[in-house]
Amino acid sequence: MTSPKLAIQTDLGRMYSRRVGGEATVPSITTIIGMDHVDLTGWAGYMAAKSLSEDARLASSISEPGRMRSLVRDSASAAEIYRDAAAARGDRVHNYAEQWALAELGQPHEVDSARQLLQSHGEQDYAEHFEYWWRDYRVEPVAAEVTVWNQSIGYAGTIDLVARIGGRECLVDYKTKTSDRDGFVKRPDDKVIMQLAAACKAEEQVADAESGQWEPWPYGSDTMLLAVALGPTGSRTFMAPPEAMPNYWAKFYALRRNWEAAFKIARSRATLVEITPPPQQ
Repeated sequence: MTSPKLAIQTDLGRMYSRRVGGEATVPSITTIIGMDHVDLTGWAGYMAAKSLSEDARLASSISEPGRMRSLVRDSASAAEIYRDAAAARGDRVHNYAEQWALAELGQPHEVDSARQLLQSHGEQDYAEHFEYWWRDYRVEPVAAEVTVWNQSIGYAGTIDLVARIGGRECLVDYKTKTSDRDGFVKRPDDKVIMQLAAACKAEEQVADAESGQWEPWPYGSDTMLLAVALGPTGSRTFMAPPEAMPNYWAKFYALRRNWEAAFKIARSRATLVEITPPPQQ
């Protein structure tokens, strides 16, 4: 996961401060959405079984319990390894997209080194398809990696791109995805609608992270919200349906309250208290 300047990792997820070096006071948008837990035990089990079945050492280890236990331990972490690798790839692709946007804006950038990093991991196709998407949609960038804040409810987050596309102001969130067996880039999870709804409801955007200067957020109405799936075989662009936004916002608000309750419980260190039997009469 990329790390915006004002983001701080805590035991209860990523939080944000008002200035560099300041105290973290509100949770991130993605931390709040993370309160909506998804059961991944089936997927984790599949990844473990797949890893074990494809391990070249399996045949020679079946009759040796010690070596077999070692293989089982290795395969048990397959889902975690896959998740971490996907997150690292997502960071590299997001960084390239940010550097590209900065270059287009005429700001200091490191687009060449970001591309070289992707190439060193065999991920140059992600960069190429991102560039195709940018040109096909005739993107006019306004700002990249914009940190926003909602003081009324208490959250912050960072938006991948603010741009004009087709004459409309757009908030864009990139999702790095793999491709299915037919070569089509997989679609993002609909949770991204919550993420975009929360970004749209921001009240401020950072003007200077070092000094903690903020300014009003101007993109709260009539803004198109887009999720762009970037993959090794292409890209796909999805719009958050305006009619669904109130319900997704309501769910996000409920998850924010859930996070706050968990935060207060953690700070109070509340736990069960053992008691003895009542005295004998």
